[in-house]
Amino acid sequence: MTIYICGDSTAASYKPEEAPITGWGQVLSEYLPSVRVENRAMGGRSTKSFLSEGRLQRIETEIQPGDLLLIQFTHNDTSDLVWRHTDPWTSFYQNLQIFIDTAMLNRARPVLMTPICRRYWRDGKLLESHGEYPDVIRVLAAQRNVPLIDLYEQSKAYVRQLGEEESKKLYLYVAPGIYPAYPNGNADDTHTQRKGAETYAWMTAEALKGMGLV
Repeated sequence: MTIYICGDSTAASYKPEEAPITGWGQVLSEYLPSVRVENRAMGGRSTKSFLSEGRLQRIETEIQPGDLLLIQFTHNDTSDLVWRHTDPWTSFYQNLQIFIDTAMLNRARPVLMTPICRRYWRDGKLLESHGEYPDVIRVLAAQRNVPLIDLYEQSKAYVRQLGEEESKKLYLYVAPGIYPAYPNGNADDTHTQRKGAETYAWMTAEALKGMGLV
């Protein structure tokens, strides 16, 4: 079995010189050592741009019966840029159907995933960060009887449990002068470093195991 990952920068793989940024898809194989993982997630992509660039079509030439197609978008679908933006209940919903249909037509298993939460705190409370998009994913999973990994709810609960300061260790908070890629440091509430990537990869692996998909 091969697991193909379709997604954005939060799942993508990065070069060593780009450290410490790490996507959960980059480390998923560490929690599923008996499964081949093909991480096709790419930074800056929405459902719209991933499709328009032919990335799903390339996966379709390789995917085999019994493989898994993990589908996780939202961060860039919310963008105002025309070439990225989708509307939650129309174009986003329709594009996700294309991913599902592509897997099913090739007798592979589609798995829908909600996005990891953004670490947006205000007055000691973790804010919602993705509008209606996670709801669209949940509704579509139920309508199409497709397995769902609700990573948004899981990540949100975990970040809330850790608290405002401790949860920085999951995300791309870097002090100046440590990493060449971030000489002036960094404070990023969307992307993860190794600890966050490991956390969300573990959640994904456990969900796949729990549903009997691996």
